[in-house]
Amino acid sequence: MEHLVSSWYNDGSLPESYIVPPEDRPGMPSLGENIPVVDLGAHDHTTQILKASQEFGMFQVINHEVPRNVIDEAMSVFKEFHALSAEDKAIETSKSCYVYTSTQNYATERFHFWRDGLFHQCNPLQKYIQFWPEKPPKYREVVAIYTAELRKLGFRILEFIAQGLGVNPDHFRNELGENETLLVNHYPPCPDPSLTLGLGKHRDPVVINILLQSDDVHGLQVFKDEEWIGVEPIPDAFVVTVGALMQIISNGKLKAAEHRVVTNLDLARTTASFALNPFYDTLIEPAKALVDASNPALYKSFSYNDFISKYRAAASYSTAFEQFLSSTPD
Repeated sequence: MEHLVSSWYNDGSLPESYIVPPEDRPGMPSLGENIPVVDLGAHDHTTQILKASQEFGMFQVINHEVPRNVIDEAMSVFKEFHALSAEDKAIETSKSCYVYTSTQNYATERFHFWRDGLFHQCNPLQKYIQFWPEKPPKYREVVAIYTAELRKLGFRILEFIAQGLGVNPDHFRNELGENETLLVNHYPPCPDPSLTLGLGKHRDPVVINILLQSDDVHGLQVFKDEEWIGVEPIPDAFVVTVGALMQIISNGKLKAAEHRVVTNLDLARTTASFALNPFYDTLIEPAKALVDASNPALYKSFSYNDFISKYRAAASYSTAFEQFLSSTPD
């Protein structure tokens, strides 16, 4: 817990271990383009989702039916948690719930990222809620409601994607989407944002990820056409990211977004990433409906457990994916 950035950041220093190599340092993002915004109440939302997933691997959704008060209460309690002292943040660590800083490879990584994270599994609720933080006192109650709403939204979006791909609308139900997790990230103000990152470039090791970001603090960037594009925060919107697993399941029809997080000099930024993942023993492979003689499988089959183990152990999250995304069937 003593390594948490939020425990010591206000001493005004940027330790050398947080300075990333020159080639990875953030420059100025492109301000001329933003990721698509999809209105889930529009008649052509499925077409918009497929187009955005092919071009950017990322889009924002509005009119998503998650109540504003649920969003506000959740963000409030997420910020409250990260404002706690290191002592109060200390939870009884388990495989399903833990607090960490930078990445899960803190002890062995070449340099650190300017972030603290709270990770926990969400489904089934009755199994995992007992391991969630007890402070703030309303955390479990508020986040249980929030994750239930995000679960409904996630499966709605996955059904739209399935329809757009031409596979069974329930293709992502059950084993491909029922392992749901929440990662609450906190990026304190940084004394020199030009030298470090909140998180390096990577693709998410999930099917899809639904991000709630602060309404007024920039930080997320997506890589497209050889440049970084800043993702504009939009009030009452969620950012949906296509994960590496979706790229594989769609047999390359959809693109896993490569993205990163930059820091801010004066402002803290808190985000919550709700991910829909497969069960660990699930076989990940291109959907059979998308493979035929004219469209051969582009990727090998592998278990999700093997995938996530190699991802977490890799020195670089970005490199970890290339082992899978560039591998073709025998």
